[in-house]
Amino acid sequence: MFTDAYWKSLRYFNLYRFCIAGLLFTSSILHPSTFSIFTPSGGLLHLAVTTLYLLATTFSLIGLHYYRRHFNVQLSFHVLVDIAVFVILSHVGGGIRAGLAAMLLVTLAGAGLVGQGRLVLFYAATATLAVLLEHSVRALIGEADISDFFQAGLLSAGFFGVAGSASLLARRVVANEELARRRGVALRNQTVIGQRVIEGMQDGVLVIGRDGLVKQHNPCAEQLLGLSNPSNRKLVYCSTELAQGFSDWCERESDEQVLVRAPASGMHLRARFVATESSERDVLVFLEDMSQVQEQARQLKLAALGRLTANIAHEIRNPLSAINHAGELLQEEMSDPTSERLLRIILDNARRVERIVSEVLELGRRDRAVLERVDLREALPSIVEEYALKETISSGIIKLDIEGEGAILFDRSHFYQVTWNLIGNALRHSRGLEGSVTVKVRDGTRHGVVDIHVVDDGEGVDEKYAEQIFEPFFTTHNRGTGLGLYIARELCEANGAQLDLVQSDVGQGADFRIAGGAVS
Repeated sequence: MFTDAYWKSLRYFNLYRFCIAGLLFTSSILHPSTFSIFTPSGGLLHLAVTTLYLLATTFSLIGLHYYRRHFNVQLSFHVLVDIAVFVILSHVGGGIRAGLAAMLLVTLAGAGLVGQGRLVLFYAATATLAVLLEHSVRALIGEADISDFFQAGLLSAGFFGVAGSASLLARRVVANEELARRRGVALRNQTVIGQRVIEGMQDGVLVIGRDGLVKQHNPCAEQLLGLSNPSNRKLVYCSTELAQGFSDWCERESDEQVLVRAPASGMHLRARFVATESSERDVLVFLEDMSQVQEQARQLKLAALGRLTANIAHEIRNPLSAINHAGELLQEEMSDPTSERLLRIILDNARRVERIVSEVLELGRRDRAVLERVDLREALPSIVEEYALKETISSGIIKLDIEGEGAILFDRSHFYQVTWNLIGNALRHSRGLEGSVTVKVRDGTRHGVVDIHVVDDGEGVDEKYAEQIFEPFFTTHNRGTGLGLYIARELCEANGAQLDLVQSDVGQGADFRIAGGAVS
């Protein structure tokens, strides 16, 4: 099986033959001008032979373009035609002294480079027999000296030497070419696999030159840093903090990781720089989204707590029920103020522990969401009224402000739990006056989205706690469990909604927003 490289080499070989045929034909046409290399007596024969040679090489080139079969047959035909043409021209031009037979050295070298195996030696033997036969004929008719046989022998030896050397060189070239091809395929496969791995990584990967120019990046890095604009290829345009960290790392290379913020996405990232052994000393930068790390840590923490709580909930609730029941009985008989105060502390903390267990177990039902249409004009007043009755507060503290159709796609029990948690959180941090907590519904401000705001008139949330308030067991209130906001966000996500904090100035209250799917 001959590859494209063989056919390409044969095509170049025939292109050389075509050029030589053209030169010989031109020289025959110009005879007997000063450009002719032939004797005047053989002009017509020269013209006939060179014409046939030019036609043969032309058809060979055309045939190679359309017919790629029987490689050895075509090569043999080309070489034998060259041997016949140059031997005839040499005979007509005055024998071996004319020098045209030496052109066969180039033909045999080309055949050795293009062909394979013993055929090369066959070509050399054929050329030798043809040259010796031509010289013998000239000697018999008295046009050559016997001493010229020595020169013919040397030329014949050259035929074998050139053909053999070219064949050995061709074998070496073919072996190197095959090795290079296999290595190229392996390298291409490794490159494709590596590219797919990098593209599929959840972490961002950058290749940066020492001048701070971003040379390559994967899709995750493009999303984290906003590299879609091809003009912003400098690292400093993506993140000044990351560029400063890279500059510091270049001064003293270390394994220390850098925490930066990406302006394009607003994400907090952890960057790690790794030197490479490339010729340009490029640097690999691995970017890890800290929000994912924190979310994974929260999920692991809650999963461990959920398993623990699920296993001991029964054992915890039974003693708590007994404590509450006994405390309520003792409360009816207590008359000492000090004992009453201590008993109240016991009961309050028992209820707090029971509430923590209930809230953790509530997370087990987050994946059981049954979405339905919730009419906010009916659901919210009912929730506010029930909350006011249960917590024994004035109904005027919580104010409703509903605009638009006010319908959201949500699991009804989940919506009840989320709203209850947000109102309770707002009341704990409010001033407790008339209208301190406002539940606002804004339908139509964003296409297909209903915004529900729960706003209080308290001190607001300090900016340094803005990301921590949704973490489990984080609280700034002595009566809080640290699970209310976390459970509210988890239930919102289970219903395809989003819960976030609308940041405002400290001292102007907190504004928590639920963004859910609108229903017409």
